[in-house]
Parts: sequence; C-alpha cells; structure tokens
Amino acid sequence: MGTMDIQDRYINPYTDFGFKKLFGTEMNKDLLISFINSLLHGEEVVMDLTYLNTEHLGTTEADRRAIFDVYCETEKGERILVEMQRGEQAFFKDRSIYYATFPIREQGRRGDWDFELKAVYVVGILNFTFDDDKTCFHHEVQLMDRRKKEVFYDKLTFIYLEMPKFTKTEDELTNMFEKWLFVLRNLSRLMERPKALQERIFTRLFEAAEIAKFTRTEYEAYEGSLKVYRDWKNTIDTAKAKSKAEGKAEGIEEGIEIGEARGRRETAKQLKALGVPINIIIQSTHLTTEEIADL
Repeated sequence: MGTMDIQDRYINPYTDFGFKKLFGTEMNKDLLISFINSLLHGEEVVMDLTYLNTEHLGTTEADRRAIFDVYCETEKGERILVEMQRGEQAFFKDRSIYYATFPIREQGRRGDWDFELKAVYVVGILNFTFDDDKTCFHHEVQLMDRRKKEVFYDKLTFIYLEMPKFTKTEDELTNMFEKWLFVLRNLSRLMERPKALQERIFTRLFEAAEIAKFTRTEYEAYEGSLKVYRDWKNTIDTAKAKSKAEGKAEGIEEGIEIGEARGRRETAKQLKALGVPINIIIQSTHLTTEEIADL
C-alpha cells in the first residue's frame, strides 16, 4: 500500500488520524458515545450526538485559533470537547481553560437571553502525567466553593485521564470505563481482540481499527500521521536525554514544538505529492488549507 512497513495490526490512537478515525467520524459515532458514557458513570447518559466544527477563531482576527480533536453536541445541547494530548506542555491546564471558553461563548444568543448555559465537558486523554502520584490517574475537576467544600457550578467539568498511570491488565478490568482505558493504552500493541472485551461496541472498534481494512487513501493518511507521531516522539526523547545529560530542563518544551511543527509540514508535503485529498491532509496534520498550499 504505502512505503512504510507498518507491522501493527491495529492503529495507534495517539496519532491524529488514528484518534479521529475511531472517535471523530459519523461512521464510528457509536464508539464516541460509548466512551463518553463510560466517563460519566451513568450520571449523564448520552443517547446521540452531533459533530461540530473543530476549528474555532476568537472574537477578533488577532485572537489565537483553536483546533479541537473532537467536538460534539449531545441531544440535550451539552457540548463535549475531547482532546488527545500526546505530550506534556508547560501551560496545558491554561490551554484547557482557554478551549472551554469556545463552547461557552458559542451558546450566547442575540436579543433577550437569560444567560442559561448547557453543560460543557472538556475531556483530556493525556499521554503524560501531572505528578508522581500513581494512586490517581482519573481527575474530574469543577468549580468549588473552597470554604464549604462543595461544587459551586456543575455545568463546567474537566476530565483528565493520565494514561501512563493506568496499568491494569486484561484480567483486572471490571467495568466499561476500565475497558476503554485499556483499549486506548494498548490498542496498537495488540495482535488480537482480548477476551475481556466481548461487548458489541468493541467488535465495532476492532473492525474500525484494523489497518488491513483501510483504503489506500486511508492507509497513506495513517502512514503520514504515524510518521509525525514517531518523529515527534523521537524529538522529545532526544530533548529529554540532552536536558538530563546537561542537568537542566530547558529545551524539552522547545523540542516538542519544533518536532511537531517540522513533522507535520514534512508529512503534509509527502501526502500532497501522493495526491491525497486536502481534507485528509488537514485531518492528518492539523495544518490549514493555506499552510498546505504554501508547501
């Protein structure tokens, strides 16, 4: 199919293409619904959802652009933003708060409006850890009254999953939440469907994730996305090793930014040369139409 020898049977969900293939397409909407419901522990049951535009601009042209991995609205009008965060960032929490402002502001109405808002959920699947506390990998954050120790506002929820801390084996999985985390953590390393994942939704997931069933265009897009991920990871590992050897932490964040930018541009060039449709290149690299045209 392509030029890269991909030995894995299933896609890597930490790649842009892999994550959107599983959770960001209408065809696989049931996968996203199941995953979201597993996060909410039955407190809110999502029956259906609609995908929304993932690219957003601020209120002025000078405002920073925000591109979400997956952005959707439930049948109740609640907004859910899901981000796969592949590497640590200096101001990741700030970024989460900033991203949350978009689904909040979009609910504003002209004319008479009483300011009632629908709930907003920001879900971060993190391929890094906040700290060394191995006992806590699942965080649910809301505005709290510090004196009363009570939730002050329950319509804005941040859910963070520190994936490296989730180490349960197949035999230890007890519910759908743990099964979904197991899949996200291990999917690209699996060669067959685990016996513990017998629910119908996982039949759909493994069918969607099997690389051998991709069209040529999908395979080339995934190949490019995987290259971006591997180049980025190599850049990060190199920056960390260099910083450790020099006894300082500077350079890691710079390495992350340089690796991501360089890898995305190079991949876009290759996909463009192969004649891959522009929408697939955008999906795989997160570059804009203008940026791709300038390559």
